[in-house]
Amino acid sequence: MNRSVSDKWFNAMILLLLTVTGLLMLFPFYYVFVVSFTSPIEYLKKGLVLFPAEWTLTSYRYLLANNVFSKAAGVSAFLAVAGTTLSLLVTSAGAYTLSRRRLQGRRVLLILILMTTLFNPGIIPPYLVVRELGLINSIWSLILPVLTSGWYVILMKGFFESIPDELEEAGKIDGASDIGIFVRIILPLSLPSLAAFGLFYAVAYWNTFFSAILYVNKADLRPLQVVLQMLLIDSSSSSSGEIANQMSSEIQIPTDTLKMAAVVISTVPILVVYPFLQKHFAKGVMVGSIKG
Repeated sequence: MNRSVSDKWFNAMILLLLTVTGLLMLFPFYYVFVVSFTSPIEYLKKGLVLFPAEWTLTSYRYLLANNVFSKAAGVSAFLAVAGTTLSLLVTSAGAYTLSRRRLQGRRVLLILILMTTLFNPGIIPPYLVVRELGLINSIWSLILPVLTSGWYVILMKGFFESIPDELEEAGKIDGASDIGIFVRIILPLSLPSLAAFGLFYAVAYWNTFFSAILYVNKADLRPLQVVLQMLLIDSSSSSSGEIANQMSSEIQIPTDTLKMAAVVISTVPILVVYPFLQKHFAKGVMVGSIKG
């Protein structure tokens, strides 16, 4: 179709507007990335650096060598790996059990699980449960209360129901138990679903913040996001000053370069993991949500 001159001008203006908007949205990410690699001396002289004359890893080396930051990164890594593994195990086992029609009381269990997605108990009941179980100031207080999600169980149940029952019957004929069928047949066929929900869980555990503030008071158990928040808040705060001083007292590194490097380090792991799971991501979510 032939477009008029006014249509071409209109499309050009829309394209220009979208381009400018996209650049404005990307600029904060670019600035954080650039400042994190800027030489401390250059940053102190210029203040605003759009393209550094000298690229350096000074801030990254210091952060990774610092005990406060390295311990926080280790805690977040443990939460992401152990938490995601346990959550996938519990979620997949529960979803597979609920997907079997021979399970007695299946409808009641589904209603109870659905109620957990509709009603939020708030902050106080979970805190009281964690305290009574003696999990305050324990790394497991950041995993066990959020070990699974009712909504993820329902979605994964739909995925398991899409697997033909003949595969399970063939496994029983070969003498496999229910656990054997689940481990040897069901889970290998569920890799797209496991990859999708595993990414959800990994991001949630890596970004653990609010529950850490509620349940953890020990400095050694602070996850990365809590330390990052203490670095980024106003320097007038006593907690922010404590962390910032711990990190920058030994060498003269501007606090802003440390902040930017910390933001990049806390963001990169998820960005690195996502491309490896992308091919399974869309398929796993769609298949799990079609049939419920």
